[in-house]
Amino acid sequence: MRLNIPFDNTYANLDGAFFSRVNPVPVKEPALIAYNADLAKQIGITSGTEQEHTEVFSGTRLAEGSDPLAQLYAGHQFGHYSPQLGDGRAVLLGETCGPDNRRRDIQLKGSGPTPYSRRGDGRAWLGPVLREYLISEAMHALGVPTTRALAAVSTGETVFRESPLPGAVLTRVAASHIRVGTFQVFAARGDVTTLQQLLEYTLNRHYPNADGPLGLLKAVIAAQAQLVAKWMSVGFIHGVMNTDNCQIAGETIDYGPCAFLDHYDPMAVFSSIDRQGRYAFSNQPDIIVWNMAQLATALIPLMPDQEKAIALFTTAVHAMPQLIRDHWNRAYGAKIGLTELRPGDDTLVTQLLQVMADSRADYTNTFRGLITGTARDHLNDTEGFDDWARRWQNRLRDVPDPEAVMARNNPVYIARNHRVEQMITAAVGGDYAPFHRLRKVLAHPYDSQPDSVDFTQPPTPQEVVPATFCGT
Repeated sequence: MRLNIPFDNTYANLDGAFFSRVNPVPVKEPALIAYNADLAKQIGITSGTEQEHTEVFSGTRLAEGSDPLAQLYAGHQFGHYSPQLGDGRAVLLGETCGPDNRRRDIQLKGSGPTPYSRRGDGRAWLGPVLREYLISEAMHALGVPTTRALAAVSTGETVFRESPLPGAVLTRVAASHIRVGTFQVFAARGDVTTLQQLLEYTLNRHYPNADGPLGLLKAVIAAQAQLVAKWMSVGFIHGVMNTDNCQIAGETIDYGPCAFLDHYDPMAVFSSIDRQGRYAFSNQPDIIVWNMAQLATALIPLMPDQEKAIALFTTAVHAMPQLIRDHWNRAYGAKIGLTELRPGDDTLVTQLLQVMADSRADYTNTFRGLITGTARDHLNDTEGFDDWARRWQNRLRDVPDPEAVMARNNPVYIARNHRVEQMITAAVGGDYAPFHRLRKVLAHPYDSQPDSVDFTQPPTPQEVVPATFCGT
């Protein structure tokens, strides 16, 4: 049967200031690597042959109803404002409303140059495409709000970065691609009319119960506070928390130089471009507050009394650290078996983390070891852990079924950096088996899989990945 994508496009109906209309550039020899049939069904896509999937999700053929465009935005990159960025290698094909009545964007990444490419080729190479496919789907399985991966297609073309590399296109699905930077670009230009249109559209699409600029700010703060706490609970480091990578809908977006912790180090940095450690693991709560301050600044021109608005917005932003802490306490409390928190529980968590940091303990395996009784095996400071464990066991005495709570909140499997790099190396050589195996295991991260014990192992010294790269 013929591929049917039930497009229902609304962003394309906005003022032309929001985007540039541009078609994806056909590729030489597309070949389908992966297609997410479950996600396709969820967003309302029906049927289609492998050839149709290959052609449409490589950008070689436009599906009926698509209205392709590249979105405009600006952003603070490592604290420095760039007045115009935009989709330099991505094209939004359109939107669907699936059976669940949720509206989602369908976007191609690596689909060729756009007016925002800034002399770039607009293409993506295979490594970052498979990385984002794998990790975004892994994050979804972990229960973290995220964009999703619908398809990955190789192009049969060569992309030139530091060396010649095989090209690929990713199809990404998101609640939307509206970012903090989307608001920033119009605020910086003093275009209040367009900024107001963006506000109304965003409220209608994402937060219909919020009222005005302050309501939007508070809603995004709430979503981002919960998101960052979830990141940290699974040991995730985004790596490039620029405001153009901060999505208004509260999903994780843009998996460039992201990474998961191996050993616990609160100041861990993997991103090769984060030379000052701005986006280190433990800095993420502070950075998201900073990003929300930039959103607040962009929304101020929409308020009739701007002096009053500054006071209201400042109060909202200043309340965010405690909101993050509350989510953090609940997330980490669940990791040690607690569902109802008491005074002092946060200290119990931070003491365990300190023991882990002192021992350079494997983050995922130590927490999972609290269930299996093997956590101590991952620690050098066994005396410190034994002292902590006595207090922890005492706290759990009247907690019903803490093992079940921990099992739901401590994954067995994460997308370990060395496994991801090994997968990319194999794929560049034409072997996609490691990608498909890893994809299958990470789809059920909380379930022990007897034939996948090797994916629980930390890297050997020779396998350690010291840095990750954005791939652009």
